[in-house]
This record gives sequence, structure tokens and C-alpha cells, in this order.
Amino acid sequence: MPRSKRSRVVHESRTAKKDHKEQTRRLYANIRECVEKYDHLFVFGVDNMRNTYLKDVRTEFADSRLFFGKTKVMAVALGQNPETEAAPNLHRLHQYLTGAVGLLFTSRDPASVITHLEGFRPLDYARAGTVSTRSFTIPNGLVCSRAGEIPASEDEPISHTIEPELRKLGVPTRLIKGKVMLELTEGQEGYPVCREGEVLDSRQTTLLKMFGVVTSEFHVALKAQWSRESGEIKILEKDEAEMEE
Repeated sequence: MPRSKRSRVVHESRTAKKDHKEQTRRLYANIRECVEKYDHLFVFGVDNMRNTYLKDVRTEFADSRLFFGKTKVMAVALGQNPETEAAPNLHRLHQYLTGAVGLLFTSRDPASVITHLEGFRPLDYARAGTVSTRSFTIPNGLVCSRAGEIPASEDEPISHTIEPELRKLGVPTRLIKGKVMLELTEGQEGYPVCREGEVLDSRQTTLLKMFGVVTSEFHVALKAQWSRESGEIKILEKDEAEMEE
């Protein structure tokens, strides 16, 4: 069949496919190199993952090296047994490389690293599927922008343009002379948005964000530390009993 002479669109901006094998090899090589280059290694987990805050951690430790994700590759690079480990005792970290964890290689004083990361706990809006760390209720009467989260003298009534959205989200409101009022049944004390300990859905997280209620805490939870000079492993992960004290 003769070749068609019809004009065709040729896209010049084609992106090259990622070579996953090459990425894996590079990650493996980088971790092995860092074992020899830096004095200390921390295994850490992340509570309430936020890329923005993880970037802040990377910026703070610009003189160090941070790897996050691909736990199987990280485990193989460190070594899964004494015969394959990159340095003495590194295979003992294998048990901590599960879930959302990363590696931080640094030559900084370990105490200063621990102090900084323990103190870095920025708050953010909760996401659907997370557990609520507190209860939040919209008070009776005039609905204000922070719904009682700040003193009444500092708060201001919510805009009437938001009232339809509140009703769509299940909040029983109505407009009275241009003001948004909470309309509840007799004896009901406010409208409960969420209770402490329950799993939040998208409707609840949207309401929390509308009223500026931040309940999610980003936290780098240190699990274990390894020192190259001594080969010593320190367990930093707190168990439930310690956290309750």
C-alpha cells in the first residue's frame, strides 16, 4: 500500500522515559558512598507527610544527605546481613526500614540533630483519612470566621457568600438580615464538626480548613542511629509506654 502523504502533527517536546534500573543503581551507589563519607546515619519516619516541610528539613541539612522512599533499595544498600553490609552493624537497621521512612547521613553532632528534629513540628490542616487529634464544634448563634477558636473581640462574622457552601457541607445555617446564623434544634449545644480520635472524612477536613483549625502535626520521628567510628547502634524510637508517660 502506498504511504499516506497526509500531513501529520509531530510533537517535538517528547520526554524521555525514566530508567528505573539506572535510578536504583544510582540510589544504591549514593548510599554506599555516604556510608564512607559521613560520620552518622539516622533512620527516621514521617508523621503526616508534607513535601513542603520535608523540603525544609532538606534545606536545614544542606551539608548532609537525605534519602526518602524505596525502602527495599535502601535496605540492600546498607546490607541485610553481616556478609553484605556496607559497614559493621548496618544490617541491624534493616528492621526499621519499613513504611514511610528515610535515611539521614550527617557529620553533625548527633545531639544537635536530635534536638532540631524533635523541635521541628509545624502544624497543618488535616487530610481525609487521618485521625482527629481534637474535637471541634461550631458554637450556637452568629457564625464567625474562627468559630470560637479566638476571643470574640478578635473574631468577625463569616461572609454571607459562604453560607450556601456551609449548608452543602451539612452545617444547619440560614441567613438572617445578611448574617450567617447556626440553626439548631432545641437543646443542641453547637454543631459538632469532629470528635477527638475519630477518622476524618473530606467533609470534615474541608470545614476545619474553612475555620482555620489546624490539627495535623508534621514530625520527623527518629528511629535509630548508627555511628561509623564505633559501629554502635542506638535505638531512638519511643515505644507506646514511653509516649504515655
